[in-house]
Amino acid sequence: MKAVEITEFGAPDVLKLAERPTPEPKAGEVLIKVGASGVNRPDVFQRKGSYAPPPGISDLPGLEVAGEIVGGTVDEKNNPFGLKIGDRVCALIAGGGYAEYAVAPLGQCLPVPKGLTDVEAASLPETFFTVWSNVFQRAYLGKGEGGENETLLVQGGSSGIGVTAIQIAHALGFRVFATAGSDDKCRACEALGADRAINYRTGDFVEVVKALTNDRGVDVILDMVAGGYVSRELSALATGGRIVLIATLGGSKAELNMGEILRRRLTVTGSTLRARSVEFKAQIAQELKTTVWPLIEEGRIKPVVFRVFPATQAAEAHALMESSEHIGKIVLDWSSAA
Repeated sequence: MKAVEITEFGAPDVLKLAERPTPEPKAGEVLIKVGASGVNRPDVFQRKGSYAPPPGISDLPGLEVAGEIVGGTVDEKNNPFGLKIGDRVCALIAGGGYAEYAVAPLGQCLPVPKGLTDVEAASLPETFFTVWSNVFQRAYLGKGEGGENETLLVQGGSSGIGVTAIQIAHALGFRVFATAGSDDKCRACEALGADRAINYRTGDFVEVVKALTNDRGVDVILDMVAGGYVSRELSALATGGRIVLIATLGGSKAELNMGEILRRRLTVTGSTLRARSVEFKAQIAQELKTTVWPLIEEGRIKPVVFRVFPATQAAEAHALMESSEHIGKIVLDWSSAA
């Protein structure tokens, strides 16, 4: 099969098309003929040498794919969606997605939502699994003490994670705020369901959020920046609020006012998803299928694909990712990888 390799750690041009053996699925896994692969920030980190795949996982980058099941284990065990050979699926994987074929645990495969192409479906798994596990499972976005829906602030609202978080939370009835790096990106966030998006280059998200919530603050903040943002985010939280960290683009260290955390019962937590167990990810898949997939099929949540590259142009896709000029997802198309 054809695959995109990281020939050495470095700039985007280290990504090269190569020939690799087609992977063989293990027990509980399926083989997927890949139609499209999502491009994500962790792929960039892996290319640079700072995010190694877990032991036993392919060294090829790529955490999400969409395509057709062509082999592997498709019996009733760990098959809650009744998938079978020939079904179109999208899947979260721990590596190996930049290839014409990929293996995935059956429990991490979801049927492609009705009406979506492989390119659209490939843009879903990594961000949807991440948002669901962090915003809803870990930070418990839900009903407040008075029974009202809580509020969410999404840092980096125009990213793949950001557009997903905004849409899911908005579709489920939560009030959402977001930050982004330009006025155009802010307008895009608002078109997706954010009540208000704040240009972090020209505005102070703490002041704006406090003003929009009658000085109360928000209940949950989804943060991929970390660093100096965290201490400011504490000030933007309501009493009992939670910050959930999923990346450290702004640095891994922060100074926190522990007295404020104690006094206002605040929570700072975080997680990464790649190394979690198949069972953990399979549970997320089931919750997404029950709660979120119907919203996609109703058109209330839509894939936001900024640009599609032929798989042969993976280097160009990474260069775009690093430019941060995109709004939403970047996808590789394998249909023309000759």
